[in-house]
Amino acid sequence: MTRDPEATRHRRRPGVRVGAAAAALALLAPLAACGSGDEGGTPTINLYYPPEQNLQKVVDDCNAQAQGRYKIAYRVLPRQADDQRVQLVRRLAAEDSGMDVLGLDVTWTQEFASADWIREWTGQDKAEVEQGTLTGPLDTARYEGRLYGAPKNTNVQLLWYRTDLVPEAPKSWDDMIKVAQDLKGQGKPYQVLTMGAQYEGLVVLYNTLAESAGGKILSDDGKKAVMDAGTVTALDQLKRFATSGVTSPSFSNATEDPVRLEFQSGDGAFQVNWPFVYPALQEADPELAKKVKWARVPGIDANTPSKVTIGGVNMAVSAYSKHPTESFEAARCIRNEKNQKFSAINDGVPPTIEKVYDDPEMAEAYPMKETILEELKEPAVRPLTPAYQSISTVMSAILSPPSAIEPERTADELRQAIADALESKGVLP
Repeated sequence: MTRDPEATRHRRRPGVRVGAAAAALALLAPLAACGSGDEGGTPTINLYYPPEQNLQKVVDDCNAQAQGRYKIAYRVLPRQADDQRVQLVRRLAAEDSGMDVLGLDVTWTQEFASADWIREWTGQDKAEVEQGTLTGPLDTARYEGRLYGAPKNTNVQLLWYRTDLVPEAPKSWDDMIKVAQDLKGQGKPYQVLTMGAQYEGLVVLYNTLAESAGGKILSDDGKKAVMDAGTVTALDQLKRFATSGVTSPSFSNATEDPVRLEFQSGDGAFQVNWPFVYPALQEADPELAKKVKWARVPGIDANTPSKVTIGGVNMAVSAYSKHPTESFEAARCIRNEKNQKFSAINDGVPPTIEKVYDDPEMAEAYPMKETILEELKEPAVRPLTPAYQSISTVMSAILSPPSAIEPERTADELRQAIADALESKGVLP
């Protein structure tokens, strides 16, 4: 299992935002549309997808299954999510027919659907995607009640903890803080390590806390900023955590991989992070790995299970593809049960098809699979709206640094900023 792609996603930088269409026109010359290249022969289905080490093997298998009716070409997107989105937005806004199947971050599906850049999944294609797929990932693939993406993989954070320091996993954030403070008083490793920098990782952390508190950031239809009492409770929890004395000094600048490395250095008693930390720790420090277990991320209340924010990739078909029938078939093949299992075992990307978790071959690669599945069955989904990129940008700015949060005031500020962000869709952060 290789490093989890979620750990490289969303290094968002604040700055000037411009409309997607304007950006596309300004850069049209250097991004001249790429044709499909088939020239009347065997259609080439161009798959634009984030880097995944062994995805070419899946593509090769799907090409063999196609038996010459079409050929999938894997076009690797940049590693960083911002760069992936910029490339896709520019080319789609320019109505580029050289892209067929797209690998979209789960937060982009509503935006791309609202812009009419991707096709709806219908009929047998839709039925096949929905069969056996977990509800949370499917929710991220819908817009206005229609399916616009096929969830290929998902992701969810876990609590990782040192069993030589902590006999059992805490059920709430306050319990975890108390245990960490006790360890600190005993002169033992104590830190609670997680992502607090001004980027998507901080939004994910806050969304998990808000959903765990029963809070709503947006209305159910995604058109109104709510920021109810549950979201204020989550702000209070985040502030208490940030000022508790148990975080790393680098908390307000921490992203996924540095958090992993700091835990591996031995200073941390707890780590809230994605599953990629498991194989990394096995390789880097096998002795420490023997002392580390995993559990569901703590809740706000010890008696109420947490809801943990999911990530992942949805497969979409470009509205400008010259070969939509073949593109839907290719996408279905790449994310089918067999290939989701292969990608899970070889590339560390958790499946969206529930049945895959029962496969005996998953046990070695995913000893934590039951906990992952438990969280996936009751997940937190980030606000579903075409304006998510703008919302995420303003949320990360207002939430940073977490130690400066004033719950009621910050909630009011977030409510106004989110309402403003909802007014501009399809923008480049």
